[in-house]
Amino acid sequence: MIRVVVVDDQQVMREGLVALLGLIDGVEVAGSAGDGRQALDLLRHTAADVVLMDLRMPVLDGVAATRLLKRDHPEVAVVVLTTYADDASIADALRAGARGYLTKDAGRAEIGAAVRSAANGQAIFAAEVSDRLVAALESRTVTRAKAEFPDGLTAREAEVLGLIARGLSNPEIAAELFIGEATVKSHINHTFAKIGVRNRAEAVRYGLEKGL
Repeated sequence: MIRVVVVDDQQVMREGLVALLGLIDGVEVAGSAGDGRQALDLLRHTAADVVLMDLRMPVLDGVAATRLLKRDHPEVAVVVLTTYADDASIADALRAGARGYLTKDAGRAEIGAAVRSAANGQAIFAAEVSDRLVAALESRTVTRAKAEFPDGLTAREAEVLGLIARGLSNPEIAAELFIGEATVKSHINHTFAKIGVRNRAEAVRYGLEKGL
């Protein structure tokens, strides 16, 4: 069972999420909290695999709570679930350590998929969030077309990083670039080694921090 903690300052939303998660096979609600401070207190004595984290909350907001949670409980994955999908909110959440980012119009299937992906160490983003990440990447890539990429990245490796930000799997990246899956895996391994990351969520954060 994947143990999930729900963090949201709106009681109706919080109770609704708890009820929704109870309908998803393989998921168990470990607890809920009304702000980031309550969430950190809860996690001191409650085991969890994934935290569904709102962003705008009193006492301690979702970004600050995520940063502290990842410091104290690095094994727990954070998936942001919020009303806001602006560039600043997305960047702040990813830099704090969030592994996924959904908006509150997500349905049960999307939330269930995000929880499972996060528990398995994978990143997942709402379509709107992926579109924003890709748009930002493409905009910066145009202006840097003749410039060198950071940390010795090649143009193809930077391109693969952009496709990762869009949420594409290895087979999908292979189809997009008309190359084999083994080549894709090789590009990803080389990219991750060069930039010093371990997974796709960290790779996306790196791209944001480097202005890619």
